[in-house]
Amino acid sequence: MSVRHHKKLVHEGKYLAEVDVELIDADTGWAPYISLDDAYKLDDVRDALRRGDIKAASNMAKIFILTPLAA
Repeated sequence: MSVRHHKKLVHEGKYLAEVDVELIDADTGWAPYISLDDAYKLDDVRDALRRGDIKAASNMAKIFILTPLAA
């Protein structure tokens, strides 16, 4: 079993969060997968963005504001 770092993107409304997680590579089953703690972290970031709590989300991830471009 090996572990590697990966960045997952979470999009919610006009915000995008770049969350660091660890992918676990195993010889069995559904590899690669993330730990339960990292799954909860992704959920916590998404919930914070939904509430508009950018400060809480920025403690767990890098936050970006998406700006639409005129066509």
